[in-house]
Amino acid sequence: HLQLAECGGGSVQTGGSLTLSCEVSGRPASNSCMGWFRQASGKEREGVAAISRDDGMSFYADSVKGRFTISQDDAKSTVYLQMNSLKPDDSAMYYCAADLPPCMVIASETYDYPYRGQGTQVTVSS
Repeated sequence: HLQLAECGGGSVQTGGSLTLSCEVSGRPASNSCMGWFRQASGKEREGVAAISRDDGMSFYADSVKGRFTISQDDAKSTVYLQMNSLKPDDSAMYYCAADLPPCMVIASETYDYPYRGQGTQVTVSS
């Protein structure tokens, strides 16, 4: 059983940066996929980024490519989401999630992740 805990959210102005962290507790499968998705009020849930635990391959939604970077620490106990050049449209609750392979950014807003955290709020003001 996994537990995921996010932190690092906050309020920034357009063009600013934030780094979200997701602490993973438990024993995730070595080939599992860690990712981030977001949910803004009144909008569909959106997969943002994903990283494969075993080989570190990363995947991004088109909306964040070139601005966001997902990474994991050497112990693979923490997953990060570095967010640069933030826009008001990036404002949302951001959730960390763990899933089985294949690793990908999940487009479906109804997908039931096996594990997810409680979320951390990101607000970008214009």
